[in-house]
Amino acid sequence: MFRGSSNHTIDEKGRFIIPTRFRDVIRAKGEETLMISKMDGCLVAYPMDEWSKIEERLLATVDKSAKMRRFRRIFIGAAFKCQVDRQGRVLIPPVLREYGALDKEISLVGVLDHFEIWSKEKLDLEEMHHEEDLKEEDFSNEIAKLGL
Repeated sequence: MFRGSSNHTIDEKGRFIIPTRFRDVIRAKGEETLMISKMDGCLVAYPMDEWSKIEERLLATVDKSAKMRRFRRIFIGAAFKCQVDRQGRVLIPPVLREYGALDKEISLVGVLDHFEIWSKEKLDLEEMHHEEDLKEEDFSNEIAKLGL
C-alpha cells in the first residue's frame, strides 16, 4: 500500500525519483511500470495490477450516462504507461506535466492503492481546502463514523 507523502523535484527532462517505499510496493507486485492519468488537478499513478482492476470496473459499468462516458474518455484517454528506470525514475509525458502544472517542485501522496503527483502549490491549496472541509459538521461526522 502507498502511504505517506514526500517532496521531490522534476528534472529538465520531466523525470522524478520514486521514493524507495513506493518502489518497494511497485516491485512487490512484480512491476516496473505505472499507469499515470489525470484527475482532480493532479496525476494519479497506479501499478498495472491496480489499473487493470479499474479498467475491469469501468467496462462493467452499467451506467452509460453522458457524464460517465466523458469520464471514461478523459480518464482512460489521458493515461500513459510509464516505465520505472533502473534509478527509480519515471518520465512524465509533457501533456500530463502541463495538466498537473508540474514544473519543478512536486509532492507525492500515497493513497493506498495508488499515489498522486501534485505540484507543490496545488497540494498546499488542497490541504487548505481540507482544513476548511473539517470545519463542516456533516463531513466531521463522516470521519467520526470511521472511528477517527
